[in-house]
Amino acid sequence: MQEQQAAQPSGAFLALMSVIYLAVLVVGIASLWKIFVKAGQPGWAAIVPFYNLYILLNIVGRPIWWMAMLLLCPPAAFIASIILSIDLAKSFGKDTGFGIGLFFLGIIFGPMLAFGDAQYQGPAAASGGGMAAA
Repeated sequence: MQEQQAAQPSGAFLALMSVIYLAVLVVGIASLWKIFVKAGQPGWAAIVPFYNLYILLNIVGRPIWWMAMLLLCPPAAFIASIILSIDLAKSFGKDTGFGIGLFFLGIIFGPMLAFGDAQYQGPAAASGGGMAAA
């Protein structure tokens, strides 16, 4: 009897965490969808694995080989993800600080970029806004 009562709070906690996870997931997908649309790309690409990364690299002006680096080399992917976030922010006319916020607090800065007044200005890396594509 006591074992069943002890298990009930964990079930409620699991349900609550599932709802929070789904809410964060929906906000993230909606934000990426809107960012893609603002950049003149198809919004549905936000929900297609790997293709969404390809589109994101095109938006910020990074070469396609970055996709392999991001997917296959975790230490380099960490640094590349920070650069990608900064490039995304600069592609929409935001500063480096916003890009850092986008990396560390994406659930807050993503919707700000997507649903705010930021307009797509072109690839940041191609215009010298990011690090050299080497």
